[in-house]
Amino acid sequence: MSDNGCGFPAPGLHSFMFEPLFTVGGFEFNKVMLLALITSVVVIGFFSAAFGKAKVVPGKLQMVGEAGYDFVRRGIVYETIGKREGEKYVPLMVSLFFFIWIMNIWSVIPLAQFPVSSIIAYPAVLAGVVYVTWMVLTFKRHGFAGGFKNITGYDKSLGAVLPLVVVIEFFSNVFVRPFTHAVRLFANMFAGHLLLVMFTVASWYLLNSWLVVGAGVSFAMTVVMIMFELFVQAVQAYVFVLLACSYVQGALSESH
Repeated sequence: MSDNGCGFPAPGLHSFMFEPLFTVGGFEFNKVMLLALITSVVVIGFFSAAFGKAKVVPGKLQMVGEAGYDFVRRGIVYETIGKREGEKYVPLMVSLFFFIWIMNIWSVIPLAQFPVSSIIAYPAVLAGVVYVTWMVLTFKRHGFAGGFKNITGYDKSLGAVLPLVVVIEFFSNVFVRPFTHAVRLFANMFAGHLLLVMFTVASWYLLNSWLVVGAGVSFAMTVVMIMFELFVQAVQAYVFVLLACSYVQGALSESH
């Protein structure tokens, strides 16, 4: 029961905080960490099982694995980076896509019911991996001077506005880009989970208050939100990887 006068346990930041499952030497291991660990096991286990003993005539599991792998390879990497340059980055992008997707999908799995990526630390680390990859590729491909031009959009033809453009582009690419890359995923999963919790709790609250019609409407909205979240979870994994490929492509290209 809440202290807001009506007894409705409104969801809030406390909905994203979990007591540690156990503590070892001051290190606290909680539910979110467990789900992230299980996600890693699921992704590695699935692709190991699908391709560990790959056959010319694939079985059902290998077919599913190939379909998922090919979707990311052809639908995202090849379309953004190109086949010749992009092939070497396919394993990274496939790993990112399925890791993020499974992290998101825990939101609608019974007992788990929490999207790991709604905790900012996880999208931040993944965005950091992409950021470091982008930076390394930029300076490795173009050298220091060329890499600086690539990051800042340096172009003498801009004339008097060149200094302003360089400052804006440098700030945007070096500081804003990794921030927005992480926050886009985090914010969508955070907001989606909050809405799911609100409608779920409201259904139970209204039912206990004998407001059956209201409870029915709230429950229907819960189902609608679950369906919508399933779509958003996949889209956010797609967008994150699409942006990652876009950054890699920018690092490899001659122009900004």
